[in-house]
Amino acid sequence: MELYLTGIVLKPKGLKGELKVKPVTDYPESFLERREFYIGRSPEEAVLRNVRSAKLNQGFAWIMIDGIGSREEAESVAGYRLYVTGSDLHPLPDDRAYLHELIGLEVYDEQGVRIGVVADVLQMPASDVYEIDTGGRKVLVPAVDDFVEEIDLDKGVMVLRRFLEFL
Repeated sequence: MELYLTGIVLKPKGLKGELKVKPVTDYPESFLERREFYIGRSPEEAVLRNVRSAKLNQGFAWIMIDGIGSREEAESVAGYRLYVTGSDLHPLPDDRAYLHELIGLEVYDEQGVRIGVVADVLQMPASDVYEIDTGGRKVLVPAVDDFVEEIDLDKGVMVLRRFLEFL
């Protein structure tokens, strides 16, 4: 089963095990709807836990999870990650994609010449940046319309324009 990161436990709040969580999603309101998360240091270690309560405040989620009922237990999971399954991901509009869907796309230029593979998507202040592995080196390309002509998830390809500017 593949798990996807949706939040990072920052610290406890109070004495009863409430957790302050940094949402790692464009849909933080989904924390109010979810009844369970996988929690762990990594997807391989994560265990399924039920959510007792959840609220949003100032860009953070504040949640209570079964099995974490004291400040000490909450402190022990600081830095852990919250994960969901693929079936629990919020559906996206047609013009949007999850980061994990972009990694691994074959990258071509406008003439159909293969450039490489999307190795990572880096989140930068101005815009996301695609890290393209060309086989010999890594090239960073801004994830903006000036450089990205097309992304076709069904075909597994990304087409770049103006790629020679990065060489």
